[in-house]
Amino acid sequence: MPSVYVLQHSHADENGNDDVKFIGVYSSREKAQSAVARISRASGFSDELDGFNIDEYPMDQDHWVEGYVPLANAEMLLAASVRD
Repeated sequence: MPSVYVLQHSHADENGNDDVKFIGVYSSREKAQSAVARISRASGFSDELDGFNIDEYPMDQDHWVEGYVPLANAEMLLAASVRD
């Protein structure tokens, strides 16, 4: 089954929050690695070389099937659990 390769870069911003950059989708791991080599020379990325991540996704499959909790609800649940 064919796959695509998703390249992202993440690091913690000045407030400690995750800052994730979606770089691109590639038809092979080698092409994604070539993109890392190109992008890693750019300002900011060159200071955070460990932030690159390549994930393989087989095509024509569901990759998130568990459902979700809207962010506002998740924040309320977290606040309630901290109070208890």
